[in-house]
Amino acid sequence: MDGDVSTEAGAAKPSRRGGVPAISCEGVTKRFGSELILDGVSLDLTKGSFTSLVGPSGCGKTTLLRIIAGLEQADSGDLITGDAKSSSPGVRPSLAVVFQQGSLFPWKSVRRNVAFGLELAGVDRGTIAERVDRTLEMVHLTGTAKKFPYQLSGGMQQRVGIARALALDPDILLMDEPFASVDAQTREELHDELLEIWERTRKSVLFVTHSIDEAIVLSDEVVVMGARPGRILRRFDIDLPRPRTEESARILPAFADLHHDIRQLLVSSTVDAFNA
Repeated sequence: MDGDVSTEAGAAKPSRRGGVPAISCEGVTKRFGSELILDGVSLDLTKGSFTSLVGPSGCGKTTLLRIIAGLEQADSGDLITGDAKSSSPGVRPSLAVVFQQGSLFPWKSVRRNVAFGLELAGVDRGTIAERVDRTLEMVHLTGTAKKFPYQLSGGMQQRVGIARALALDPDILLMDEPFASVDAQTREELHDELLEIWERTRKSVLFVTHSIDEAIVLSDEVVVMGARPGRILRRFDIDLPRPRTEESARILPAFADLHHDIRQLLVSSTVDAFNA
């Protein structure tokens, strides 16, 4: 529908990967002023899968994620959602977003930060307490519930942000470069923790990153976007064994092959855009 995005809820159709999609973008276009940011992007997020978006800076990865999250309005295209928990049509999946920075309230304790979305939704106190305890355990922060953000490292703050999103028990978890601001060692630790959480919850995850390594380690599928205007260049199935860790993934010959192919595609796309 030109000039607007049609958001529909209905029966799921097969995704391009062969599974049932939790959400599908069809021909999504976005401009900021006269500049075309997204050029007819179509993307399926398969139910229960971990999908990463990689691409050069400014290609529209975050913009696409924000459109899916409902934080931005596209100019045209369809955003098709189905029930991610059952086959009943008409029920839209719930979403939660983890941003690049923790976006924590500095005056609230860790517990109150994690509980914030639940309190906003009017969830009863008993359920809030149970969910906060469970999600803090998932991210290995059980002993920090009474601390404040300034008392935590950057990596710990990001764990709180993840816990806050998980406490909402969303069908779909949208993650916008959540580990970009932490050091390399902490990032690897967070990869392993996120993989552990995903194995336990099997949430549908869309993960935006600039790091090819990060995308391969975490994902079932890596979607490569080309330089602005953003468009999908290719999808890579990541068939590395699960359960997976940072170390177990990197030592596999297939990891190096995937890294090479994705990098070559990104380099050629950037050169083509520069020469256009």
